[in-house]
Amino acid sequence: MKERTCKVCRVKFIPLKPLQAVCGLRCAQSYAWRVKTKTEVAQAKAERKEIRAKRESIKTRSQWIKEAQIAFNAYIRERDRGLPCICCQKAIEKGSGVGGTFDAGHYRSVGSAPHLRFDEDNCHGQKKQCNRYGSGRAVDYRIGLIKRIGLEKVEKLESDNEPRKYSIDELKE
Repeated sequence: MKERTCKVCRVKFIPLKPLQAVCGLRCAQSYAWRVKTKTEVAQAKAERKEIRAKRESIKTRSQWIKEAQIAFNAYIRERDRGLPCICCQKAIEKGSGVGGTFDAGHYRSVGSAPHLRFDEDNCHGQKKQCNRYGSGRAVDYRIGLIKRIGLEKVEKLESDNEPRKYSIDELKE
């Protein structure tokens, strides 16, 4: 038979059997352990994938809304990066503070107008001080909003009271 390289210690050897992959008993034990752990890892990965799929299938609509809101807010922060705060017009400085340096602030709050929670005209980059600690600063927000999107769109936002119920498929999308 032809000379082979041991799969464990990389030493050249002449196999005694046609499917022999290792040079001796120690290497065979090590190789068997390696193969066993590989299959265990693959099984664990398949289990985790199955569990993840089950979790996805039993999520409630409110959980999907929460995930969609997180993704939407991240999109708004990225879209408005480099623009000034919508209400105080101060530059939003780059920083790595906890949760970032600015929020995706809604003009009409999600509590009072949940149907506008995913409306891009209703949500803009806003400094945390203005959004959280200044209660949204609605008057200043409106002034900044008129400058950014125009009076017509602002009035359309203010008069939009048509209820929308997002389906789970829409929220996933």
